[in-house]
Amino acid sequence: MPPFQDSLIAISLLLLAARVICIQASVHNYAGDKFVRKGNAFVVHGGSEGIYYSHPGLNDSSASSNGDAYIRFEKIIFIRPPEASNFSTGMIYAILFEVDDRETIGGSAYGGQRAICCTADLAKLGACKEGEVIHRLSTTNPGWPEVFGVSFDVNEEASIMQPRSVQITRTGMYNLYFMHCEPRLVDLVVAGKTIWKNPNGYLPGRMAPLLNFYGFMSLAFLVLGIFWFSQYARFWKEVLHLQNCITLVITLGMFEMALWYFDYAEFNESGVRPTGITIWAITFGTIKRTVSRLIILTVSMGYGVVRPTLGGLTSKVVMLGGTFFLASEVLELVEHVGAVSDLSGKAMLFLSLPVAVLDAFFVLWIFTSLSSTLNKLQAKRMMAKLDIYRKFTNALAVAVIVSVGWICYELYFKSTDVYNEQWQNAWIIPAFWHVLSFSLLCVICALWAPSQNSMRYAYSDDGSEEFDKEDTLTLIKPSPLSTKDATELESEDVDLEEDKTE
Repeated sequence: MPPFQDSLIAISLLLLAARVICIQASVHNYAGDKFVRKGNAFVVHGGSEGIYYSHPGLNDSSASSNGDAYIRFEKIIFIRPPEASNFSTGMIYAILFEVDDRETIGGSAYGGQRAICCTADLAKLGACKEGEVIHRLSTTNPGWPEVFGVSFDVNEEASIMQPRSVQITRTGMYNLYFMHCEPRLVDLVVAGKTIWKNPNGYLPGRMAPLLNFYGFMSLAFLVLGIFWFSQYARFWKEVLHLQNCITLVITLGMFEMALWYFDYAEFNESGVRPTGITIWAITFGTIKRTVSRLIILTVSMGYGVVRPTLGGLTSKVVMLGGTFFLASEVLELVEHVGAVSDLSGKAMLFLSLPVAVLDAFFVLWIFTSLSSTLNKLQAKRMMAKLDIYRKFTNALAVAVIVSVGWICYELYFKSTDVYNEQWQNAWIIPAFWHVLSFSLLCVICALWAPSQNSMRYAYSDDGSEEFDKEDTLTLIKPSPLSTKDATELESEDVDLEEDKTE
């Protein structure tokens, strides 16, 4: 096996092993990433993160101090195969730019198609040198974009970039790309890492506000838990099965928010995302969402309140819940575990569709069941249960309307923010769903809080709640009398009248 392949495999295995041990997010690893052709250039995306302003005036030696924002290049090495080492090359670029300066990279001749590498037409215009990446200084951000790189000498198989730190003195979404314009380097790969740091820690800018948000949500769940568990302890003899399920949801929510907070806190402190905590937080959250939907669905069907069992629907409800859990778990794992940049991958849209379809099916089934349950409650004149179900229906209707409105806003937000220029507000989108689900949970807790009157909302087998039998009872009609029976009945009536006369 050629030495090039040996060294490349060794580097790849080492970096892949590091990723298995710990998923690093603010540390961007390049494990032998191959350059991909984009237009007339060859590109590797090195990362994209929102970074907040850092005060200028600090030199490279102090770049690791707290309060400083920077992007550090460490052990960046470019490797080419031995058969492509018999010639010297131009520059292999590392281009770091803020999203507002994206137009400073590339250009076009006579208004034609935009190119990253300088073409013959652009070279004739004197705009650049043919075969080099086109870049020019920003008019609004002096000194940017940052462009540096290395080249290969004859018979040189590896070229190492000198370590350096780029201090960030302007808040923005920063993008790093490794680029070259040499067609003979089609098998060129890059290895190493870059470290991205915000003034307050290693959390990417879009994720940083979520640290405080999860802290507040943990406190909110704690307050709700204290209220609920105190009521539960006071009236434990009157507790319904439904209230046990609500207790489970509150407990899962408390664990979920606490785990997310510790995950982000550890990530922010060390720059290394604790994979175990992340997976546990995802799993607790997915179980909570699944159980919440199943509880709402079964309550809408009247289970435990107006009917003792779900009958033949149990297997369908369990199947729907299991499918939703798997789809949601996969989506969350792809989104959070191993996430490096402040960007959403294309796989996210594909994985979001099954979850959206299942959510829509849940909503349809819930409101269909609620309509049937309300009609039966009204027919039986069970006013206490009817009142609580009407409030429950109104709360769900408001939640669905707000959700649809927010989905429309989210689609608008993402469609108008193609380059992630609004990254500072992007954290509000996932935070909203947590707030909405928590608000609905609070309403459910208020409606079904344990009390001394809890049992009046439970199912009781006294004959007044036999919904499944009431329709069949109306089908029982008196059979018509035969002629013989009618004659006997008339004679009995005559005899009765004679007795009365006497």
